[in-house]
Amino acid sequence: MPRTLVARAAIGAIVLLGASLSACGSSGQSTPAPGGSTQNLLDRAPVASDAELAQSPTATAIKTRGLLAVGGSLDAPLLSQQNPVTGGVEGFDATLGKLLAKYITGQPSAKITESSSVTREPLLANGTVDVVLQTYTISPERAKKVSFAGPYLVSGQAIATLKETTGISEPADLAGKKVVAGANTPAIAAVKEKAPTADVVTFDTDPECVLGLEQGRGVAYVQDLTLLAAQSQLNKKIKIVGQPFTSDPYGIGLKLGDDTFKKFVNDWLKKIQDAGLWQEAWKASLGTVVEGAAPAPPAIGSVPGS
Repeated sequence: MPRTLVARAAIGAIVLLGASLSACGSSGQSTPAPGGSTQNLLDRAPVASDAELAQSPTATAIKTRGLLAVGGSLDAPLLSQQNPVTGGVEGFDATLGKLLAKYITGQPSAKITESSSVTREPLLANGTVDVVLQTYTISPERAKKVSFAGPYLVSGQAIATLKETTGISEPADLAGKKVVAGANTPAIAAVKEKAPTADVVTFDTDPECVLGLEQGRGVAYVQDLTLLAAQSQLNKKIKIVGQPFTSDPYGIGLKLGDDTFKKFVNDWLKKIQDAGLWQEAWKASLGTVVEGAAPAPPAIGSVPGS
C-alpha cells in the first residue's frame, strides 16, 4: 500500500475509534510561516483579558516574559516538525502551542525545547518548560507527577512492522516475540496486557524505535497510531497493521499542583474549540491525510487524571 494511503488509513482509524482527534532534547523557535493557512488562523486567535490573566500567576509570569516555553518535538511530522527551509515548527501540537502563546502574550511566541518520554516530567518540575504538548497520554499514574489540561486529542496504540513482515495483524500475534516500544510510554503496558509473553525492548525516542525495528531488535513496533502514521510518511520500510487496540487521551502537561494555570489552559482550550480554531488546526495538519470534516474535539476533563 502506498505511504499516503497507509497514513490515511491509520489516522482515519483514529476517527472511527471514536476519537476526537512519546516520545521524542535541542530547541526550536516556533514561528508561523507568513501568508499560510496557519498564519490566518493565528491572526484570528483569541487573546486573554487582563482579568483572565490575573487568575493565574503562571500565565502572568509568561505574559511578562513574552514567551511560552513548550516541551515538545521537532521531528514529528503532522504534529510538531521543524521546517528545514523556514526554521518554523509545524503541525497540530505546534499550532496549539502558538495559539496558547498568543492567548497569553498577544503574540504566537512559543519556543520548543525538545523533550522525550523520560525528560518531560523533570522539565515541567524544574520550570524549564511551562507546558508539554507532545502526544502526552493522560493516566492516573502520570497525574501523580504532573497536572493535565484537556484532553485535547484522542488516539490509540497500534502495531507497525517492516513491510516484508508477515503473520502479525493483532496484539495476540506478538506473543513470545521481541517488540520495540518507547521507554516510559503506554505501549509497554499495552503490549504486556495483550501479549504477556512478549519481550519488550525499549528505546528513548521514536527514531531510535524505528531504527531498532529496521535492525531486527524486534519484529514489531508498538506506539501511538498518530505517531506511527507520521513515521510511515517518513520511512517507506514500515507499515501499520491492524487497528488501534487502546484508547489514549492526550493532555497538555503542566507543573503538578498548579490548579489556577490548569483552569486557565482549559478555559483557553474550550474557547478555541468553540471558535472552530481547534478544527482548523487539525485540518491543516492531521487533516491533510484524512478526507472529510475534522472530528469533534474530546470533552475537557472527560478522562481520569484530567
